[in-house]
Amino acid sequence: MNLVIVESPAKAKTIKKFLGDGFEVESSYGHITDLAKKDMGIDKTTLEPIYQVSSDKKDVVKKLKSLAQKADTIWLASDEDREGEAIAWHLYNELKLKPENTKRIVFHEITQKAIQNAIENPRDIDINLVNAQQARRVLDRLVGFEMSPILWSKVKAGLSAGRVQSVAVRLICERENEIKSFIPVPAYKIQANFINQSQQLVKSKLNIDFEEYPKALNFIQKIKGKEFSVSSIEIKPGKRSPSAPFTTSTLQQEASKLGFSVSRTMMLAQQLYEAGHITYMRTDSVNLSEEAINSAKQIISDKFGKEYLQTRQYVTKNKSAQEAHEAIRPTNFNLQQAGEDDAQKKLYHLIWRRTLASQMSDAKLERTVVDIQTSGMDEKFVARGEVLRFDGFLKLYHIEQDEDTLNEEVEGLLPKLTQGESVTLEFAIAEEKFSRPSARYNEASLVRKLEELGIGRPSTYAPTISTIQKRQYVEVSDLEPKQRNVRKIELKGEEIIETIEVENYGADRRKLIPTDIGLVVNEFLTDHFPNILDYGFTAKVEEDFDSIAGGSENWKEMLTNFYKDFHPHVEEVKENADRATGERLLGQDPVSGKNIYARIGRFGPMVQIGETEDEEKPRFAGLMKGQKINSITLDEALKLFDLPRNLGNYEDKKVEVNTGRFGPYVRHDGKFVSLKPKEGDEVFSITLDRAVELIEAKRESDRNKFIKSFEEEDPMIEILNGRWGPYIKQGKENYKIPKDTDAQKLTLEEVKKLIKGTDTKSKAKAKPKTKTKKTTTTKKKS
Repeated sequence: MNLVIVESPAKAKTIKKFLGDGFEVESSYGHITDLAKKDMGIDKTTLEPIYQVSSDKKDVVKKLKSLAQKADTIWLASDEDREGEAIAWHLYNELKLKPENTKRIVFHEITQKAIQNAIENPRDIDINLVNAQQARRVLDRLVGFEMSPILWSKVKAGLSAGRVQSVAVRLICERENEIKSFIPVPAYKIQANFINQSQQLVKSKLNIDFEEYPKALNFIQKIKGKEFSVSSIEIKPGKRSPSAPFTTSTLQQEASKLGFSVSRTMMLAQQLYEAGHITYMRTDSVNLSEEAINSAKQIISDKFGKEYLQTRQYVTKNKSAQEAHEAIRPTNFNLQQAGEDDAQKKLYHLIWRRTLASQMSDAKLERTVVDIQTSGMDEKFVARGEVLRFDGFLKLYHIEQDEDTLNEEVEGLLPKLTQGESVTLEFAIAEEKFSRPSARYNEASLVRKLEELGIGRPSTYAPTISTIQKRQYVEVSDLEPKQRNVRKIELKGEEIIETIEVENYGADRRKLIPTDIGLVVNEFLTDHFPNILDYGFTAKVEEDFDSIAGGSENWKEMLTNFYKDFHPHVEEVKENADRATGERLLGQDPVSGKNIYARIGRFGPMVQIGETEDEEKPRFAGLMKGQKINSITLDEALKLFDLPRNLGNYEDKKVEVNTGRFGPYVRHDGKFVSLKPKEGDEVFSITLDRAVELIEAKRESDRNKFIKSFEEEDPMIEILNGRWGPYIKQGKENYKIPKDTDAQKLTLEEVKKLIKGTDTKSKAKAKPKTKTKKTTTTKKKS
């Protein structure tokens, strides 16, 4: 019997279809071992990692051991990257496998041919790849376990530091500080519409901007009534080339346009890979195999014609690209659609289209630049346009009417013009425009920046971005627009109209914004651990891991050289660094005359009246959602000390309004009801009548939630309506009810059967399939 061990049940299911009888395919569910929690899981003398079987993997290891003992040959078929190699190595050691009947196989796509080829060409476990993974894991544990306790004592309990996560937070904090200190500079940009001899519209822009309003006004006055003509026409051929096939990073960036977060993109890509639809999804290579190029050639020739074919072999620009086997591509180009749900189908089609387009002809353009001037003036109006002479790869996007690509394709058609031709000035406008700071990062642009700096690798982008959000150093927020006055000067015929209008600006969606704690932690770490937070150091470490993977650097020496300087510095900071609270003096309390501060406290951002050392203890109040310690005003802080607000009585019981960890709420009769800010609810203005409305609405919702109960059971059993339909609740546990079951008619005996037959992983509000895959991914990527 042949035993094949892979990382996930989904992958096992797909591979089993290709191998057939004589092969047993089992999953390790990711890593089976991890560094021990005790004493950091590292021998501090030798820096040797101390591994133990994860508590949730003991049954898995037991089952695999039993199967391995019966097997004639064991095939370790974990993924082809460093993490996969480490998993294979841990399986070999923990299952006590023997070299004579253990084979290591890898494949970058789950297809019949790839698996058959892997079986025919087994290899040994690559210890260099294992050591590179061990070096990363040990170094990250050293940094995290030694720096995090310093944050607990110097900033706030429960915080954490990490070699890559802290650098990612630094990028976001620096960008935020840059934006906060940015001073917009106004300039007046001038646009004009002309009418040619054929009565066609020509849109143009002036070739210079004016910094001051009087100069812009003077220019508009000067061109009033002037005669204009075409002073030059320049026509140049141009082209647009298709983008390279996807790497992990570019896939994450492009999928963000579909509204997918980085972690969701990776989850969907893993599902597509495990189902056999795409090649391995963690790669920084843009290379395509000859077989893939030949498949694309056939599809393009048949679908579009040979003139649309232009095969290319792209080269990875990143000199430190690791495990550069192949780009992310479809395994079968004939499948234009694949995947189990809409999200998978969208991502698959994105990959299919990008790969196919990469082997298609350039789009050929004709770019036209027209200058329009009047005599006696150096300034000129410039009109630009493009004409698509051959669509090339854009034909693929034309067919699907991809708006993003089509909008980028043509700048704007120009009517036929001749040099010297007179044109009539129909309209001109000078608009005040303000310079803008660099944009805040979103998940996709942060990945692009990390890759550009050489920080992290394909397997680390998604977990890094997830971690900094889970740690609440960064939050994904929509930015509300601000308003400002802008001045405009319009020329219509012989009339000049000067106006001031209100402009909305600064609105944005799903941007990464540092929290107060993120800013304070970043300032503390950059002050006290500048080397660890240095972009160059972090990139150099990645290069060291690459060298270890290539066998040219000793991993123990690399770790020893790092730790001999790092550990003494940690001890020095622990001893000498002051507490960091981000404290900011807002002013004095008008009643007591005491100072009021905004700072980080034991439970997070807060305001404080009085000094800690005063005989009378200080008063504290937590900040509300949206308030920041570096921007809250004295008046806003004083209002926080008025909470909770007593609104009056309802049903002879007090109604209070306050704010807490989960936002603003009404409290009545020991129950809490959330306010609805989107409907205008606000803690400082809500009335008793509105609070009663919310209380009654919550009661109605609770009544609708209830279906039936069995009070004789201990603990009591209830059948309730939930977000995903009816479910059973007993004590703190929830259990699913099958979709085709009438929950109202369930008897106690039937309910007990459902409870007994429900696996703990399949309780209400859990989606078993998704949960299994998330667990696999998490366990694999440490």
